[in-house]
Amino acid sequence: ISVIARTRLDPEDVARVETALRERLDAVSAALDRAIDGAEALFKAHGITRVATYDTRALEIEVGVLSSSGRRYLEVLGKLDQLMPLLQTLEIHEVITTREVDKQRALVKRQVRGVATAARNFASGLRRRMNASEVAIEGQGESVENATPEGGSAQAGEEAAISALPTVAPAAESVASGEAENDETPAPRIATA
Repeated sequence: ISVIARTRLDPEDVARVETALRERLDAVSAALDRAIDGAEALFKAHGITRVATYDTRALEIEVGVLSSSGRRYLEVLGKLDQLMPLLQTLEIHEVITTREVDKQRALVKRQVRGVATAARNFASGLRRRMNASEVAIEGQGESVENATPEGGSAQAGEEAAISALPTVAPAAESVASGEAENDETPAPRIATA
């Protein structure tokens, strides 16, 4: 979506959205790293040398990565997969309680899902802004036809359409805060002569 959005929206707005998503990914990745380091410290402190394994094999699917954000998200998923057996092992050795393990699992899973939700919200906000600017441009074309007096030149109508294009207020702030779904863009005003 960011590739298409750059062609229709201000590239700086798209860059702000990408930066917000990257920061969120980095924060979740850092939280997972801290959780893994904490679990490994508990392993050493309690003399645990082997990690629990699961009876079922992990689902292995080849995934094509199309962007740096996709690569970062895949790395976050890998860290999540690394943390889960560590927590299970600590529970088996009664280093931490089942309740603590459940809380930790729920927390990290919520954080990882939050990144995906934020990415969908950002994409939705960008699509909404692209559609709003298309509607504004299409609406301008209709108003020019209605505004051009009979006998007036088509070039004069085109100049009126260009000068009457509304400026679209940046909505990156609402997109970055995750409120993009509830944010409604006001209808553009179309000047008619």
